[in-house]
Amino acid sequence: MPILFRGASPWAPYRALLALPSARLSTAAGAVARLPSAMCGVSTVLLVARAHGSYGLAGGVSAAGLLATALAGPWTARLTDRHGQWRVAPWAAALAALGLLGLVLCVRYGAPVWTYFATYALLGCAPNTGAMARARWARLLRASEGARPTPGGSRLNGAANALEQVIDELCFTLGPVLAVLLATSFAPAAGLLTAAGLLLGGTLAFVAAGGGGGPAPGAGSAAGRLPWRGLAPLLCCFAGTGVVFGSLEVTTVSGTGGAAGVLLGVQAAGSGLAGLALGAYGRPLRLGRCLALMAALLLLPPLCAATTDAPWLLAPALLLIGTATAPVMITAMNTLHVHVPAHRLTEAMSWAVTAILAGSSAGATAAGRLADGPHPWLGYAIPPMAAAGAWLAVRAGSRERQAPPSTLGGPPARRARTPANGAHHEREVTVRTAPTGPTS
Repeated sequence: MPILFRGASPWAPYRALLALPSARLSTAAGAVARLPSAMCGVSTVLLVARAHGSYGLAGGVSAAGLLATALAGPWTARLTDRHGQWRVAPWAAALAALGLLGLVLCVRYGAPVWTYFATYALLGCAPNTGAMARARWARLLRASEGARPTPGGSRLNGAANALEQVIDELCFTLGPVLAVLLATSFAPAAGLLTAAGLLLGGTLAFVAAGGGGGPAPGAGSAAGRLPWRGLAPLLCCFAGTGVVFGSLEVTTVSGTGGAAGVLLGVQAAGSGLAGLALGAYGRPLRLGRCLALMAALLLLPPLCAATTDAPWLLAPALLLIGTATAPVMITAMNTLHVHVPAHRLTEAMSWAVTAILAGSSAGATAAGRLADGPHPWLGYAIPPMAAAGAWLAVRAGSRERQAPPSTLGGPPARRARTPANGAHHEREVTVRTAPTGPTS
C-alpha cells in the first residue's frame, strides 16, 4: 500500500480509519468478541483434563470444537452476508455461549463423555468476528468514498487488514495466558465461563456499533457460486500458512519446554510490528514474493535446532519469521478482496479461516508425531515445505489467470491463410465474425 499522505506521521492511515463513523467502538468490540476463540481451546483442555486426568480426552474434545468451527463457520458467514450481521451474529453467539455453558455443566455433574463433544461442538456456530470486521471495513470505506472522496481512498483497505491482523495476533497471544490465569487462580471452569461472557457481550457490542453491519448490496443474489477458480490458490495459501503455524507451535513447545511461551510471544510480537509497519508504510506486495521470503526464513529454526541445544538462539529466527508471516496474511486477505464480490466477502473469509484451521490441525498432528521420535527438531522441517507448497499453488494460480490481451468487443481473433505475391505462406490477420444475435 503506498504512503497515503506525504509528510504525515506513520499513524496517519490508522487515524483515518478510526475517524470513520462507529469505527472505534466497532474495533474495540470486535477485539473483545474474538478473544474467546483464543481462550476456548486451552480452557477446555484444562477443564476436562482436571476432571478426568486424561489429556487425550481433553484434546479430543478441543479438536471436536475446531472441526465444528471449520465445517459450520462458512455457513454461518453465508447467512451473515445474506441477512446482515445484526440479524445473525447475536443468535449465533448465543448458541455458541450456550454450548460452552453446557460443557461446564456436563463436566460439573458427571454427564456421559459424549455430551462433552455434543455441547462443545456448538462452538462451531460462533460468528467469525474477524471476517465480519474486515467486511465491515470494506463497506465503511466504500461508503466513505461514495460520499466524500478522500486521499488514499480504498487503499486504506490494506491498513484495515493490517490492523485486524495485529488484533488477531494480540488476541491469540493474550487469550491462552488469560485462560490459564483464570483456570489456575479461580476454578477450572472460570476460563470457559469468561469466554462465554466475552463472546456474547463482545458480539452484541460489535453489532450495536453498526457501521455497515447490514446486508451487503447484492446480498439478495448471494445464492450464486463463489469464484472458486480464483479462490482455490488463496485457500491453498491459507492452508499452508496454517500448517506453518501449527507445526511451528507444537515443535517449539515440545523442544524448548518452559521457554516456549516467551519464544512464541517473540514470534507474535514480530508479526504484530510487521503488520503495523506494512499498514503504515507498505507498498502493494506480491503474494508469491511474500511466501518465498517466508519459506526462506523458515529454514532458520531447523538450522538452529540441528546445530545447538540452546533454545534462546531460536528467538531471533522466530522474530524474523513473525515479520514474514504478517505480510503473507495481509497480502492474501487483500488479494481475496479483489476476487470476491462484496456480498460474499464474509463467507469467503470464513473459508480462509477454515483453511487455516485445517492446515493448523494437520501441521500440529504431524509435528506431534515427530516430537515423539528420536529427533524432535525434525518438526521444524515441516514449515518451510508447507510455505513452499503454498508458493507453488499461488504461482500456478497466477499463471492460470494470465490471459492474452482481449480485443475491443466481439469474438477473439483467429488465424487465416492468405496468399501474398503468389507465394503461399502464413501471416496472422484478425478476422471478426458478425454477431449471431440481435444487436441494440
